[in-house]
Amino acid sequence: MTVHFIGAGPGAPDLLTLRGRDLIAACPVCLYAGSLVPEGVLAHCPPGVQLLNTAPLSLDEIIHAIATAHAQGHDIARLHSGDLSVWSAMGEQLRRLRAAGIPYTVTPGVPSFAAAAAALGAELTLPGIAQSVVLTRTSGRASAMPDSESLAHFAATGAVLAIHLSVHVLARVVQELSPHPLYGPDCPVAVVWRASWPDERIVRATLSTIEAAIGEGMERTALILVGHTLGAEDFDTSRLYAGDYDRRYRPVGTHPRFPTSESVAP
Repeated sequence: MTVHFIGAGPGAPDLLTLRGRDLIAACPVCLYAGSLVPEGVLAHCPPGVQLLNTAPLSLDEIIHAIATAHAQGHDIARLHSGDLSVWSAMGEQLRRLRAAGIPYTVTPGVPSFAAAAAALGAELTLPGIAQSVVLTRTSGRASAMPDSESLAHFAATGAVLAIHLSVHVLARVVQELSPHPLYGPDCPVAVVWRASWPDERIVRATLSTIEAAIGEGMERTALILVGHTLGAEDFDTSRLYAGDYDRRYRPVGTHPRFPTSESVAP
């Protein structure tokens, strides 16, 4: 039997991949991170499913529950919020499963930064302003940040920063980024709390005003976005759809780079 690790998305029960939804519906056992995976996602589980909230469990207890279900011949849905590739603690579970010879699959999910950008109606990479997004966090009790991955180091790039798991240290984020010339106190900031949930909340401000604007009630499950593309209107137009831009699927001119039979003169 197989353990299916599934990215459960940012919160909305319909922001799941079809594969993830179908796997949830097919597994008689479901382990889920109850502090972050909403009940609406669990509604996709089959009748009679054995549900186990892993929020209060240790790694040893989680692996024991998986091994027990595996020995009983059950497929298992293992749900984590967002996408599994970042800050999911999936890696340490997979290492244990490989050592035990228990097969698994991984199904990606909608990441929180994508849900936050959608809530803002924002493209984070705008021509002439920024073409990179850095997914990062500040040091916490569970995992420390390497010295080379500080906010100050990332600030040197001028990229859009998607800062996870850090709203409780917002003052530190502001303090580290405000002095940097590529950001500065007037740099736009957006804090999106519980992106895609029914009680989603968005606060837009700048590095100099975000602390006052945020108020109370955003202690966790909030993403901080910092960058000059947020709310920008004065940016270059991409060449992608320019009428004179010679593309493989839209040859232009008498000597197109990717000629087709229709574009080559007889």
